[in-house]
Amino acid sequence: MEAKRESVDVPSTLQQAERYARTIELARELRHPDGPWKHGLAEPFRVPFVFATNGRPFVRQWQTKSGIWFCDLRRDTDHPRPLTAWFSPKDLLDVLSTDLDAAAQGLADESFGKGKMRPYQEEAIAAVENAIVAGQREILVSMATGTGKTRTSIALMYRLLKHKRFRRILFLVDRKALGKQTSDALETTEIEGLLNFAQIYKVAGLDTKVPEAEDQVQVATVQSLIARIMNEPDPAKRPTPGTFDCIIVDEAHRGYTLDAELRESDIGFRILDDYQSAYRQILDYFDAVKIALTATPALHTREIFGHPVFHYGYRQAVVEGYLNDHLPPKRITTALSEAGIHFDGGEEVEIIDRKTGQIDLFELPDDVSLDYDVADFNKRVYSEAFNRIVCQVIATEIPPNKPGKTLIFAARDAHADDIVRLLIEELQEEHGKEAVPHGIVVKITGNVDRADDLILKFKNDPYPKYVVTVDLLTTGIDVPSICNLVFVRRVKSRILYDQMIGRGTRLCLEIGKEHFRIFDAVDLYAELQEMTDMRPVVVKPDISLAQLVTDLGNAQTDEDKSWVAGQVVVRMRALAKRMDEETRESFVRHAGEAPEMAVQRIATRSGAELQDWLKSHPRVVELLERRPVHTGGGNDGVVISTHEDELLRIEEIFGKNTTPEDYITGFERFVRENMNQVPALIAVTQRPRDLTRKELSELAALLDEKNYSEAMLRAAYGRARNADIAAHIIGFVRQGALGDPLIPYAKRVEDAILKIEQSRPWTQKQKEWLRRIGRALKDKPVADPTLLDQGVFADKGGFKRISQEFDGALDDVLHAFNEAIWGPSAA
Repeated sequence: MEAKRESVDVPSTLQQAERYARTIELARELRHPDGPWKHGLAEPFRVPFVFATNGRPFVRQWQTKSGIWFCDLRRDTDHPRPLTAWFSPKDLLDVLSTDLDAAAQGLADESFGKGKMRPYQEEAIAAVENAIVAGQREILVSMATGTGKTRTSIALMYRLLKHKRFRRILFLVDRKALGKQTSDALETTEIEGLLNFAQIYKVAGLDTKVPEAEDQVQVATVQSLIARIMNEPDPAKRPTPGTFDCIIVDEAHRGYTLDAELRESDIGFRILDDYQSAYRQILDYFDAVKIALTATPALHTREIFGHPVFHYGYRQAVVEGYLNDHLPPKRITTALSEAGIHFDGGEEVEIIDRKTGQIDLFELPDDVSLDYDVADFNKRVYSEAFNRIVCQVIATEIPPNKPGKTLIFAARDAHADDIVRLLIEELQEEHGKEAVPHGIVVKITGNVDRADDLILKFKNDPYPKYVVTVDLLTTGIDVPSICNLVFVRRVKSRILYDQMIGRGTRLCLEIGKEHFRIFDAVDLYAELQEMTDMRPVVVKPDISLAQLVTDLGNAQTDEDKSWVAGQVVVRMRALAKRMDEETRESFVRHAGEAPEMAVQRIATRSGAELQDWLKSHPRVVELLERRPVHTGGGNDGVVISTHEDELLRIEEIFGKNTTPEDYITGFERFVRENMNQVPALIAVTQRPRDLTRKELSELAALLDEKNYSEAMLRAAYGRARNADIAAHIIGFVRQGALGDPLIPYAKRVEDAILKIEQSRPWTQKQKEWLRRIGRALKDKPVADPTLLDQGVFADKGGFKRISQEFDGALDDVLHAFNEAIWGPSAA
């Protein structure tokens, strides 16, 4: 260990410690039996580990000048890395006992076992293992919601523990419901020899504070670990940095912010904890390989974990038969949602306080009017009439006797209560009271009692059939029977929208689910083009203007002041937009100009000049942060609208301002323009005999970028050309490119089976296999060897064993199936 004064950069100091590790003289009884290390060097290392520090606490944005730097000298691929705290002696012994080379060889030698995993899950695990062997310590895996991220991670943990690559794995979640779901999966997922994971390896659950020595996996929430690391006064009860050597981060798009806006010079005037997420504190504390799982890798997620080592998208999973697609969304348009809600000057307005429920009556000034568009509905303005019409549509379009369940996204908790009340009334009105038993409609949010129990009932029991939530059920909750999603809230994040859509994608054969439907009451679909994953200038979205002004005063250099000044201006501009007229007039009297003009003028000034301006106008911060009175725009006030409303139309959405015919025309133009340039389209249109699952996945991803899907095309053809044919996406592509007739996919497969059976004399056993392959192709549209290493085929020995029945010519048989289904003669 080498210690330096605070001003010295730490990583370069390790070179001095490495010199000691080469030259130190050790008594014979102190020499490790595996040492010395790196015999190829002129001076091998006689000590395996080196450390260096300058005594400063670790700050991610200031790494080279802080923390404890560590390097394992035994392997060429190990590089120095920072720690936030010292290893315990046991941590060091554990690291010393891990044989990375033997683990890598074991992982490479062992196959997955036929039929235990889907092909893409095996590919995901292989990609992670390859990254680990290559020395990568931050790894991102992107898999669409419903494709089995938990199942994949369990198989991955099993392999990594079995081959002793890691000693103890932390499975990190951000909610107890997800932790319980994972723990249940560990106890029920069969791994090897009819044993489930928890029977092979000891698992510590959510209630375990510090894992026991024999525990090899711990499931824990972010919140509980922060309490154990940061708030536990007794070091003996606190996890050490080496407690876990692998962390699997579930739903990694949630809150794992990089905090890159905090620069090293900010340390002098910023409170670090305000700019560093709880997730980051955990990831930094443990010296572990971090494996992040998400369906929607956000910008900040990629910045932490890098680009995905494996990606499996929603459209790929739909095309390959592992997820359900959605029909074109149905937009619910009412008179108020189309025209907006307007209050004239002089009109009396009721405002309800969100926290207290108190309703106050205000009279608008004669020269002030209020306007709200549909994005403000149920957030800044509440309309009982609008919500009732939405519930009428739900009651009509989704009757109680229809199979499947419905998830409704409300704007806030109180709004969810209103939707429950109105939906019960409208269901009773439409179907009679006897058809609407108690408990058929419930709210599940973070504010309800025993939310986890209600989620289980929603998943497993007949009731509730309709659930209203805000955001509790947007991520990670697995309820396959959800067939309908209803949006009565506008969201600003494309990632959140995709997570909400993911609640409906799972297969549910028990109810014959073939697709799911989306009902959009707030014109959310049309706004998707405007959604972005860019990070705001202001580091903490909820930081107060007063705190930013304090930071401005604490900044020491002109550069620091100017940097904070940019955040002050951004926050001032946002607050100026929501000022009520009375406060605006006070601002003008105090500052001599309107707030918008003041912000525009000071935006180009230096940090020091802005600080002087704020000092000369001491009431500016108080006026900007004053909550509006008349607009209902404050955090606690919502305007109540008594305007009447009516349903104008329910229409299917094929894109922004796009008709079904426009959708088809655009699709056909895209296919024709790219059919000779894009490899996936070349394969589908010109050599279907050799079509592979990989090319089909590439096709799905390509079309998904352009918003073309099988379900949308089928609906568009049905509406525009009266040809509602259950064709496969490959059939739509060939029709658009080559003019092939649209034939139901099931008929294509049946005709192919008949054609191949008649092509030559087969044995009875071979005919049975041909029919089994044909049945499988109705769900998995490409015949390649991976098809026969899954499901019932895997139980019979997989591709290799079945090929023996065809004298080793099974590859030719699969090519013949592709040709018979998709070739020119098939059309």
